[in-house]
Amino acid sequence: MLQLLKTLRLRQPARFASALSNTAAATLPGTEATPPAIVGEPDKLYSKLEIELRGIDPAVLKSYTWFATTAAEHLGIELGKCWSPRKAHHERMTLLKSVHIYKKHRVQYEIRTHFRYMNFHKLTGSTLDTFLEYIERNLPEGVALQASKTELQQIPEHLRQPPEQV
Repeated sequence: MLQLLKTLRLRQPARFASALSNTAAATLPGTEATPPAIVGEPDKLYSKLEIELRGIDPAVLKSYTWFATTAAEHLGIELGKCWSPRKAHHERMTLLKSVHIYKKHRVQYEIRTHFRYMNFHKLTGSTLDTFLEYIERNLPEGVALQASKTELQQIPEHLRQPPEQV
């Protein structure tokens, strides 16, 4: 058993070896293990997360919207408004068929970009980071995602007290 622990300590990085020794010390009678103090800043609060999706195929956007809203429900995130404009954004390019002459002979190419918008409300920083990473990793090909978040902050001290004279 002791040989197994030594090989584990040699194979594991230093942080796991120290955790292993802490747990071993905790099991010995007469010793008390103190849990490591979690020191850090408090979690941030966000009032709104706005997601804009752009893509060529509206069916893919609709399917991905369903995926993102289902993931939000599983994480307990409050869902806001999900909508898309009726018309797509058209970008047309007109080119000559011939390089030198025949100006009347032209070809038109068109790209249609469809948009979809989703809003999520009342998020914590850790939940927001987890949710964004999950939906970004599962983003389908041909879809662009842009996220903007609105953070809640405390009112500064100089604005909390009303002015003495107006």
